[in-house]
Amino acid sequence: MTVSRSVTPGEWYAVLGDDVVVLLPPAAKARVARVWELVDEGAGFDEVLDGLISGGLRELSGFVLVSERAGDVKLVIRGAGVADLMSADGPVTIVGDADSTWVERNVSGVTGLCLRVAESEGTPYTLGAGLIRVSSVLQGAAPPAVDTGPLAASPEPVREPVPEPEPIPEPEPIPEPEPIPEPEPIPEPEPITEPGHRAPGPAVTPTAVVRLVFSSGETVDVDRVVVVGRAPQSRDLGDGEALLVSVPSPNQEISSTHLEIRPGTGVDQGFAVATDLGSTNGTLVVQPGRPAEDLQPGIGVRLEPGALVDLGEGATIQVAAV
Repeated sequence: MTVSRSVTPGEWYAVLGDDVVVLLPPAAKARVARVWELVDEGAGFDEVLDGLISGGLRELSGFVLVSERAGDVKLVIRGAGVADLMSADGPVTIVGDADSTWVERNVSGVTGLCLRVAESEGTPYTLGAGLIRVSSVLQGAAPPAVDTGPLAASPEPVREPVPEPEPIPEPEPIPEPEPIPEPEPIPEPEPITEPGHRAPGPAVTPTAVVRLVFSSGETVDVDRVVVVGRAPQSRDLGDGEALLVSVPSPNQEISSTHLEIRPGTGVDQGFAVATDLGSTNGTLVVQPGRPAEDLQPGIGVRLEPGALVDLGEGATIQVAAV
């Protein structure tokens, strides 16, 4: 079933299925992969709710769970979050409560709903099913929004400070070797024009293996090396110039030169390969049907179409087929 849906970028995780929508705060990253697996396999409202709370509610400060079938909506909100619905009886607004386990409602005849978990941080764009980071989700006709005051932000876990590395002593200078005389240049061979031989043809234009859709709305085809970061710098590739893509990082949590995505070779031919370039806060990748994994610096990982790359601060990259 195709769902008419748009999202606004933010820091909450949104798991979007055909019938079920789940929103989780940034601190609940460890639960995202399990919830995505349930929704992707077609689990219903009750099964997804059981999976959400199976790890206990103490560490889950908030979430939103919505199921919609033929206009009948079941909704649960814990902590920060507001749901605006347009029903046959008029607009309905449901506000989460941080002092109770959760707020649960059933509403019939719903033609549109808007889920808000944080203040909007960008321009909305259309997305059907998938895993993305958002501040709001709009489904169906837009209901009138009710001013409920500023939404409380979910607390992020405190990051341990990274110790400064010990200074490396300067090595003793090595004396320069004697210069080696350059060999005589070898003349270029004459092109072969005899029957049965063909002269070299024109250079082949690189072919894109995947398309990258950034949460900022920018799209990039991976037909060469793509370097992503807060202020990326070109690297000495030896096989062509890299494409530099800057992403916003208000808190400077994204490294200047954070991530490289390039066309694969060998067994990865026809795919894109992502490599973390030693970023400060790391890179999270969620592949379709697999648990989330943190990239190890310098180790390339093949990206399947449908994968989500999370750089932090709400900056994500959706991997799409070309």
